[in-house]
Amino acid sequence: MNGMVMTFREMNLRVFRGQPIPHVFFQPRMEPWFAWHGIFNALPEAYRGMDVRGFYDACDCSMRTFDYYTDLSSPVSVAYDEAVRLHETTEGNVKTRVFSTPLGELVERQHLTRDQTWRVVDFAVGGPDDLRALLWLQQHTTYTFSPQAFQQGSAFVGERGVPQFWVPKSPYQALAQWWMKLADLVYAIADAPALVADVMQAIDASYDPLYEQITACPDVQIVNFGENIHDSLFSPAWFERYLLPWYTRRAGQLARAGIHTHVHLDGYFRSLLPYLKDLPFDGIEALTPEPQGDVSLEEMAAHMGDKILLDGIPAVLFMPTYSREELMATVERVVELFHPRLVLGVSDEVPEGADAEAIERVKLVAAWARAHGGDAQSSH
Repeated sequence: MNGMVMTFREMNLRVFRGQPIPHVFFQPRMEPWFAWHGIFNALPEAYRGMDVRGFYDACDCSMRTFDYYTDLSSPVSVAYDEAVRLHETTEGNVKTRVFSTPLGELVERQHLTRDQTWRVVDFAVGGPDDLRALLWLQQHTTYTFSPQAFQQGSAFVGERGVPQFWVPKSPYQALAQWWMKLADLVYAIADAPALVADVMQAIDASYDPLYEQITACPDVQIVNFGENIHDSLFSPAWFERYLLPWYTRRAGQLARAGIHTHVHLDGYFRSLLPYLKDLPFDGIEALTPEPQGDVSLEEMAAHMGDKILLDGIPAVLFMPTYSREELMATVERVVELFHPRLVLGVSDEVPEGADAEAIERVKLVAAWARAHGGDAQSSH
């Protein structure tokens, strides 16, 4: 294997298939760093004039998600039927979206940050009255998949990796992160559990065409459930009640079509350790160990079973707070514990405000990965 030439795309798929690869496969997420430095005219001279693909090539790294800070369209889109009236206005740094329904208006406000990212500051849904309006809205909402947009993304990534994208969040996470403040969701589950359940069912039903279309596309190979899970969002009991059954059904639907999956789990996750090995995904993305997270690498390895780890290097190790030696010691330990069931990367992104030293560290890891993890380790 050490003498075999293999593209990053081939290596990416072989990791998910459990097949040998010639060296450690390194796929850090660096798009936010590149975009941030472009916005503030702070890109190092060596990377100016490049697009994000050239930047990845200069760092000898694989790409993962094609519609993230690339100006490419997601292959997943949402549409509302003609009964829905959506009015959107932008005044300065504030964007307001108003969904008019027969049961009242849902009003969401977003604020444009200094780094040109829109963040929700006022959620559309508060109490039960808003939930009834949201139920109506979701019953008139449909998500679909565009094979054409996927093919454009695939061509954009090329041989840098298997082109990947996010499916919409599970119904619980959609409520907790898109539509409501977490505290309002907690109260709603306590005060109106049947109504919340109806809304979750309607959200799920709006995804039916999407999953049917994804599974009908023979070119899709790996899909990311971009859930942003962490254990402050729910109790273990709620995880079992609201999330696990949905994951099992939707990930199983993709698996039956031969599509591999991974789920984005970042932040603290100690309470979720007992669930990791039985999650219905091939891999777990962005698990963040100490000193940034609340779990050691050894605890992660003890609880993951045969799952693929995507990432594993704490993002803080790319900051000057920590030495290069500390970074490389962690890299070696991640590989020792998880290779070959490993897509080595940053948990979960290279810090966007970090200076050029962060990218020098990325290149240091890339060179190390090229030189390690061939025949002997890949055959484990």
